[in-house]
Amino acid sequence: MRSWNLLEIDTPDGSRSPVVLHSGEARAVLIGLSPGQALREHEVKEQAFVTVVDGRVRFEAGGETTDAEIGSLFVFDPEERHSIATDEGARILMVFAPWPGEGHYRGGRREPEAAGG
Repeated sequence: MRSWNLLEIDTPDGSRSPVVLHSGEARAVLIGLSPGQALREHEVKEQAFVTVVDGRVRFEAGGETTDAEIGSLFVFDPEERHSIATDEGARILMVFAPWPGEGHYRGGRREPEAAGG
């Protein structure tokens, strides 16, 4: 068993310092968003589960905008375009499954091996 306290993990540069907690059949990534930061409109090849761990965020997808607080869970389908923003700062946990999704690596490239083997 492995566990993490998501409120104690350091993300000093906000969205520029995401922390990969787990990578296997699914990938779990903790992202700290500094006040005013956003993950601009994007899409991923996997299904994305996004949980608000701390703070408040604004999700936009398919022309719909939703404000969310701690404990909120959102699910985005593969290739569903969305954005996530915060005015006051927040932490979100993103889980991508299955990992990697079909088409994630262009040209058949695979992710480099994790450090330590």
